Amino acid sequence: MDLTWVNSALRRIPSWLVYLCGAIPAVWLMSQALTGGLGVDPVKSLEHRYGELALQFFVASLAVTPLRRHVGLNLLKHRRALGLLCFAYVVCHLLVWLVLDVQIPSQILADILKRPYITIGMAAFALLIPLAITSNAASIRRLGANWRRLHRLAYPAALLAAVHYVLLVKGFQIEPLLYLGGIILLLLLRLRSPRLSRA
Repeated sequence: MDLTWVNSALRRIPSWLVYLCGAIPAVWLMSQALTGGLGVDPVKSLEHRYGELALQFFVASLAVTPLRRHVGLNLLKHRRALGLLCFAYVVCHLLVWLVLDVQIPSQILADILKRPYITIGMAAFALLIPLAITSNAASIRRLGANWRRLHRLAYPAALLAAVHYVLLVKGFQIEPLLYLGGIILLLLLRLRSPRLSRA
């Protein structure tokens, strides 16, 4: 399938537009929470929806290389935006938990230490911090080949994030398992060829 015209159109989309569109759900969800549109427990709903959006952007950023390699769809121009939007939603997810949900500093530390799903989620967040900090042209120039090695931390971070979701839900639910399976599949597609890891 010839996707030349599609790829040409995608390259013409400005990055600021991707950021703007990606930020719309954050604003909309917050407005819903403030106006009673997220049900009887808006804090928990907001926390969950921000976390889910973070996973969705994570999956989208991981899919860029396999889509280019196996389908011919080139989204490389927008991979940084997808990754940074993922991090932004992770921060929103974390802030809702810290500021609106738990609120008590001693309880926050206790939850991180005692609840495995929170421990795993915080580990994923810690891995994402250096990736977000170095997601700029200046860092790419300064770090050189080390930049690519550093950004492979996205792979364990994605797995940890998916496991965090699986452990978070109560009982057997298919949706978290689909995220975990999708992330594992995308990582396997990247590892099948050495050329994929350089893309």
